[in-house]
Amino acid sequence: MNKEIKYNEMYPKGCRTTALEAGVAAPDFSLRSTPDQSVKLSEFRGRPVILAFYPADWSPVCGDQMSLYNEMLGEFQEFDAELIGISVDGAWCHAAFSKERKLHFPLLADFEPKGAVAQSYGVYRRGDGVSERALFVIHPEGNVHWSYVSPVGVNPGAAGILSALETLQSKEAAK
Repeated sequence: MNKEIKYNEMYPKGCRTTALEAGVAAPDFSLRSTPDQSVKLSEFRGRPVILAFYPADWSPVCGDQMSLYNEMLGEFQEFDAELIGISVDGAWCHAAFSKERKLHFPLLADFEPKGAVAQSYGVYRRGDGVSERALFVIHPEGNVHWSYVSPVGVNPGAAGILSALETLQSKEAAK
């Protein structure tokens, strides 16, 4: 079942979330990657997908996190994994943020209805109107392989993602 994560003083307004855990079917979605293009999770069936939910474009922690993942793209691609960033910001905001940071992976707009995809993954901060800083590695067959919710003010880095991709690759090789 889902594990409830309770927050301390780092999470004002008594925010709580229930992030999807390993083995649960990853909810499919279609979100805007640009003002006139959408991306569906199901388009990536057959390969691992990294979903990186983050609170908002332009914040220092989010900028550093997305820039780190941009630098790590080659390592993610060694596992044939697709990286997708998701926040409640609109497609135009994402376009400007992506251009400024020179990002080479899609940022998807969970904009309207606001936070609907974050809610389906159990990582929407209702009191703040943004998503948690949450990571999911989706199995090529469409189930959650690994998930992690970081304190909103902390960059979770990439070690957990790489470890999850290595474990997934080992399990697939053993089949």
